[in-house]
Amino acid sequence: MKCPYCGYKESKVVDSRPADEGNSIRRRRECLSCEKRFTTYETMESLPMVVIKRDGSRQSFDRNKVVSSMLRACEKRTVPLARLEELASEIEQNLQNSLEREITTDLIGQQVMDRLREVDEVAYVRFASVYRRFKDIPTFMDELSKLLEEK
Repeated sequence: MKCPYCGYKESKVVDSRPADEGNSIRRRRECLSCEKRFTTYETMESLPMVVIKRDGSRQSFDRNKVVSSMLRACEKRTVPLARLEELASEIEQNLQNSLEREITTDLIGQQVMDRLREVDEVAYVRFASVYRRFKDIPTFMDELSKLLEEK
């Protein structure tokens, strides 16, 4: 690590600790030449993911879209935003761990539905109605009856 004060290329680590809720490591370093201290942060590099939409177009994965779709489904419900952020992080981490670089919207939607079902059933039904594109009342009722059978 290059010293920001003198430019010397070697330093020693004086202290390391987790930062950003465990998503990075904060390292306190000391330059071996000028002996001044500075802080660096080490984070995991995430690979870019491409989402394949229903029409075949591709765009980069946007975690904010996952959060906003869940937020819409949870409108006027008692689900805290922090919980939706946690769910979005779980989904993103799960997709990153799959090592697939191209992900379909179907896979993302299914993961959102699975998590919403555990958090709030009304939000789940709202999301499912848009995601699965219910065209009439019987298909909507089928989904509701499946949900009731699971209880």
